[in-house]
Amino acid sequence: MSLASLVGNFVLRHWKAYASSAVMLAGVAICTVWIPRKVGAMIDGLAAHRLSDHELTVQILQLLALGLTIYVLRVSWRIRLYSAAYRLGVELRTRLYARLSAQGPAFYQKQRTGDLMALATNDIDAIEMAAGEAMLAGFDGTLTLIMVLGVMLLGVDYRLALIALLPFPLMGLAFWYISRHIHTAETDSLKRFSSLNDHVQESLSGVRTVRALGLEARSSKQFSELAGQAADASLTAQKWEAAYEPAVGLTLTAASTLTLGLGGYLVWNNQLTIGALTSFSMYLGQLIWPMFAAGWVLSLIERGRAGLARLQPMLDAPLSVVDEGKLDRIEDGPLVLRDLRFAYGGAERPALDGVSVALRPGMTLGLVGPTGAGKSTLLRVLLRQATPQAGSVTWGGHPLELYRLAALRAATSWVPQESFLFSASIAENIALARPGASRAEIEQAADMAAIHDDILRFPQGYDTPVGEKGITLSGGQRQRVAIARSLLAQSSLLLLDDALSAVDTGTETRILEHLAELRAARPELTAIIASHRLSAVVNADLIVVLKDGRIVESGDHDTLLLLNGWYASQWRYQQLEASLDAA
Repeated sequence: MSLASLVGNFVLRHWKAYASSAVMLAGVAICTVWIPRKVGAMIDGLAAHRLSDHELTVQILQLLALGLTIYVLRVSWRIRLYSAAYRLGVELRTRLYARLSAQGPAFYQKQRTGDLMALATNDIDAIEMAAGEAMLAGFDGTLTLIMVLGVMLLGVDYRLALIALLPFPLMGLAFWYISRHIHTAETDSLKRFSSLNDHVQESLSGVRTVRALGLEARSSKQFSELAGQAADASLTAQKWEAAYEPAVGLTLTAASTLTLGLGGYLVWNNQLTIGALTSFSMYLGQLIWPMFAAGWVLSLIERGRAGLARLQPMLDAPLSVVDEGKLDRIEDGPLVLRDLRFAYGGAERPALDGVSVALRPGMTLGLVGPTGAGKSTLLRVLLRQATPQAGSVTWGGHPLELYRLAALRAATSWVPQESFLFSASIAENIALARPGASRAEIEQAADMAAIHDDILRFPQGYDTPVGEKGITLSGGQRQRVAIARSLLAQSSLLLLDDALSAVDTGTETRILEHLAELRAARPELTAIIASHRLSAVVNADLIVVLKDGRIVESGDHDTLLLLNGWYASQWRYQQLEASLDAA
């Protein structure tokens, strides 16, 4: 979609605001054009001694009234027009946020957070200005230009008007040349700001790592370089924008010189009055605004085009996970994986290859295996964050694709390896899954996640702010808060992706015991626990060992020990390690 069609559609939908602003602008233009004519008439009247003191006072009061009217109309149309133009920014930001919220992890693997933030701020601001300030300046400048030229041609002297217009085609040529360079400069400026924004976001998010590695000086140097590049790019754009003013100034200077030459000749030969020449000179001065408006409009349009060129691909980007399901409720029944095969883009070997598992409602599945075996990938497939290239996943007798994503995610609780907490209180973070949960329910979920006692030791208890990304909590505390959140959700499927890695074995045992109690109270709850620590899955109904994306062992704990394979070897190693730690 082009900038013209985007703004045009918006104007049509908010035509009342733009129409009323146009009427007020027309009033401003009429009053503005009227003033020089009255001044010229007053000068001729004073020169001919036709104006009495009373009439002169009335004329001056009329001029003041016109000035006050212009002021009121200008304030009114700005409020009316900008309140409408800001809605375009709201609409675009809402569309962008909705699109980004619907995208899956594959999309974000190719995008930078700082760049996306820049799109939502600088780029949309540029489009918003094109719909507001550019529309206003364009209409006001065009209307003023037409009325002033009309009065100059028909109301003062057409000869002066024609000779005054001779330099204007050269100005139009200069504007065309400048606008081309502004578009290139503004595009570069937005990209440079995006890179700077991305560096700041990454540096602040990883400030602990930057300090731990002593990279403050290096990060500051990179920031200075990026800030300098952004400033240079912005300065280049501003230089080209500033080129409009000399073009306007030279054009009006040439027009004024030609006008005064011809006007003086006409006055000398009594073909023109001094008042008429004064009025024409004032009208010529009023052409300054339309000329500046033309340059300003072209600059805003080029900036808006550059912003839309960066924003549109994000709005049009296909969803990495298509949501075309029709079912709004998960049917009770088994969760079955048949011959799953999934490979990440560009990878030579698949992350999952021929994986088949069947789980009855209420079963617990343990996923174990070496690093990179495909455990997290399998959970991503179940969450529909990744779409397998072959095989199928059915739940309750229906393929996952038939369920709406909202229904699937409402029935699933997921605790990832890196738990994310929002800048809110502990209670609010736990209650994200059920905003209407009572404090007693929140505390019960926290107790099941073995975090209740830790929370009570904070000065503000459950009302303690956790800071951005839970920075005030330890890694184990963040994991347990996330587990409490998932338990409070009361979903049908619980996915724990190495969610106990940051807690000690005693705390792990308590959480697993509470989880067993929860399964007894809710026999329909199906749980899948992916873990490097085998003690987390020892009581699972079924344990699957993955290696290079394939199932190499499966069975319960006792069966796998008898197989004397990877699981048994790893179990003995971890038991020995635990006994040494205890000693």
